[in-house]
Amino acid sequence: MLTLFEVDVAQPPGYRPLSLDLRVPAECAAAPVVVFLHGGGWLRGSRKVFTPGITPEASFDRIVAAGFAVASCEYRLSGEATFPAQLDDVDAAIAWLHEKAAVHGVDASRIVLWGVSAGATLAALTGLRRTDVCGVVDWFGPTDMLAMAAAQAMGEDAGATREAQWLGGPVAGRPDHARAASPLSHVHADAPPFHIAHGTADKHVPISQSEALTEALRAAGAEVEFHTEVGGQHFWQGADDTGPLFDRAIDFIRRVTAL
Repeated sequence: MLTLFEVDVAQPPGYRPLSLDLRVPAECAAAPVVVFLHGGGWLRGSRKVFTPGITPEASFDRIVAAGFAVASCEYRLSGEATFPAQLDDVDAAIAWLHEKAAVHGVDASRIVLWGVSAGATLAALTGLRRTDVCGVVDWFGPTDMLAMAAAQAMGEDAGATREAQWLGGPVAGRPDHARAASPLSHVHADAPPFHIAHGTADKHVPISQSEALTEALRAAGAEVEFHTEVGGQHFWQGADDTGPLFDRAIDFIRRVTAL
């Protein structure tokens, strides 16, 4: 059993209110919390959907059944605001958890960030710049905006890529801004533990993006585990069973939160 709360956590001046869905296991008095960030290329997506094609029961509810709360958070999309506004939105959600979560039976001193695709980029960036994060689950997130833009701009208007729309213009003309938006540029030895998973057949975000982040974390002396899903495509299309993927991530969260 779980309890679901829908709450507004922030309203950036001039923008819509931002909300999160907080799912809390009914039988746990002080559950660690997974802060979930959805995918969609920073262009689209919803806090209501963990991954397209995977039901809430097989995703959100599976995590809650393992003893964790899940705060699925909204952030401003690129049509509303460009980088780094989304990081401010994630910070606002975490601030709300620190202030209010105990009322709902959540232990905000044990936070793990879990993002998919574009949300994984935000999760990684947030985890690499905060000190109150126990771990990061990164599912097939872009980690190097310059490399992503170079790969995706083939035959396409450089200003129309999802990276360009997020950064406010063609990425090649904004190298410093692109590096600031790239987790790969922020790796350090004191990074929280990372669990990274990526499909070998992902055509939207090449697996080389996760390989590069994994190598950088290891070179810095940070803790990282990396799983490759053979034949897996973006959003785990082509994977026969996503259950083991969730189980690996949940085992990681259990370990880093000492549940």
